[in-house]
Amino acid sequence: MIVTTETLFNHAYGNYAIGAYNINNLEQIMGLFRGNMDSKAPFIVQLSKGARGYTDKRMLEAMIRTADEIFPDAIFAVHLDHGDEETCYECIESGFYSSVMIDASAEEFDENIAITKRVVDAAHAKGVVVEAELGKLGGVEEHVSVDEADAKLTDPRQVEEFVQRSGCDSLACAIGTSHGAYKFTGSQGLHFDVIEDIAKLLPGFPMVMHGSSSVPPDEVQRINAAGGQLGGAKGVDETQISKASKMGVTKVNIDTDGRLVWCRVHRESFIESPENFDLRPPGKIFMAEYAKYIAHKSEVLGSAGQLENVREKL
Repeated sequence: MIVTTETLFNHAYGNYAIGAYNINNLEQIMGLFRGNMDSKAPFIVQLSKGARGYTDKRMLEAMIRTADEIFPDAIFAVHLDHGDEETCYECIESGFYSSVMIDASAEEFDENIAITKRVVDAAHAKGVVVEAELGKLGGVEEHVSVDEADAKLTDPRQVEEFVQRSGCDSLACAIGTSHGAYKFTGSQGLHFDVIEDIAKLLPGFPMVMHGSSSVPPDEVQRINAAGGQLGGAKGVDETQISKASKMGVTKVNIDTDGRLVWCRVHRESFIESPENFDLRPPGKIFMAEYAKYIAHKSEVLGSAGQLENVREKL
């Protein structure tokens, strides 16, 4: 069942967070649905601009609709990740997306508000909810690239004005994370003071944490042992993610970790079975391994076991 992110956030706020996972192909979709059904967790399927153009957006949308039929007990939102204004309007008009993100964070404060407000007006007229972004995360994710020197934490003093003037339904905040597999070089972590200040200024308002992959060290080690070169890769400590999920961070974006699982499975598969040229054996392994990872992440976020509680609120 496809619902809005707002429906999920209203139940989750202050208690747990919803995992938002970027998908690009059939194997990811099947692993994602299986993992959330195994852990009985509500979730968010994210399609980026790059994913929509990888083959054709209609292909991914059709697979998600089919997964909804295969897993009738699933409760999830379909969300556009890091959309520009044009893509947001296209997704709003499609009638398929229940949520869109307008990322105008590269613009000045007032222009960010103006662009977000236009998207909000169009979305709300169609019953679609809107995520916006304030502050700048460092790192690279598809067409989004911000040098670490230009990264900027969200200023809690600006948040209240931004939300009131733009009308957005949730806000992606820069709180110390970054995109990609190389998030930290030392002992850096989340800025819980920023999260706390925003929650005090806007109690009950959903915060979103981008760049939240944990980059599991065992995945990195196994990839490197199978010929990979991911030296220095480091992600967000899962204990920090769990803490943030009880402070008003209600949506946690995860993309890199899924790619790491894919990379590890395929590298090991080709080493273990060099004679194989069939895509299905490693594909089956990946679906099972990704489902296992998703179920684990549900436990970290606190969303495991919440499915029936959400259903009762619908």
